[in-house]
Amino acid sequence: MLQGRVKRYGLVFGLSLGLGSLAWSATMHLLDVSKQRGRYQVVARTHMDAPAKAIFDVLVDYDRLHRISSVYKETRYLEPDTDGTPMVYTRMAGCMMFYCMNMRRVERLQAEAPRYIRTETLPEQSDFRYAHSEWLLEPEAVGTNVTYTLVMEPDFWVPPVIGPWVIKHTLRRGGGYVINRIERLANGLPARAPHDD
Repeated sequence: MLQGRVKRYGLVFGLSLGLGSLAWSATMHLLDVSKQRGRYQVVARTHMDAPAKAIFDVLVDYDRLHRISSVYKETRYLEPDTDGTPMVYTRMAGCMMFYCMNMRRVERLQAEAPRYIRTETLPEQSDFRYAHSEWLLEPEAVGTNVTYTLVMEPDFWVPPVIGPWVIKHTLRRGGGYVINRIERLANGLPARAPHDD
């Protein structure tokens, strides 16, 4: 599970998709991180100046998810589940202040273009006891409002007292690059290389 110190990537848990505000026009309206009974919840609301369908297409492109963030080291579609549900695999490497780790997730993917994307992690094949994520994309006259929610219980150590603060700080710092990269890719523009997070 933990494979020693890795290069600092400025993001953790791969949660930063859809967070932050820096250059260009993507704007963060809310970023909230809380913890209850061992589970962390991240809620982020952003606005992107791009069509919902184009944003959706970037987010479900698991064969090229590394374009969004350097935290993604390996991503791909797997064979569908027995009931036909799409399955995806991600291997992430990231740091939370001085603490770095590698994390694996195998997830069931449920999506309806361009409205929502939901994932449910399979704990027996992942480094999480529980994880559920949801993207809601709401088109506006100009651009798209994006709400991202993640509830997760990691199967690795997170600093107990300062965990939510550290996660929020890390996401704020690196998330702006990610959301702006998503917005640019959705608009067919070149995005800055992910190693610049």
